[in-house]
Amino acid sequence: MPNDIAHFAIHADDCQRAKTFYEKTFGWTFEPWGPPDFWRIHTSPKAAVHGALQERRTPVTGQGMIGFECTIAVDDAQAAAKAVQANGGKVTMGPFEIEGVGTLVMFEDTEANVVGAMQYQQGVH
Repeated sequence: MPNDIAHFAIHADDCQRAKTFYEKTFGWTFEPWGPPDFWRIHTSPKAAVHGALQERRTPVTGQGMIGFECTIAVDDAQAAAKAVQANGGKVTMGPFEIEGVGTLVMFEDTEANVVGAMQYQQGVH
């Protein structure tokens, strides 16, 4: 079995707010699953990585980021940046070009999670 990433989780102080942000920004759908304030995330019918939205267990304040940084593949980094801002997120860097890879925008979602959105160059991803 390869050591590929198979699952990701978005931790939120306000799950409804986070759910609305990702629905409107990226068109993701959500399915209630398990305990209260826990949803399965469906990013696309072809997605190999599965996700969850769940209530943040312990707010991490006054510390550096703890956890993995995830990057979402998008068709248009400029449009993704605009959608992030229109839906309550905050662009923190970019969009900027990474030579040989694509155009990246970094943002905070409505729950202050740091996320990337990458418009990959053809054939890179």
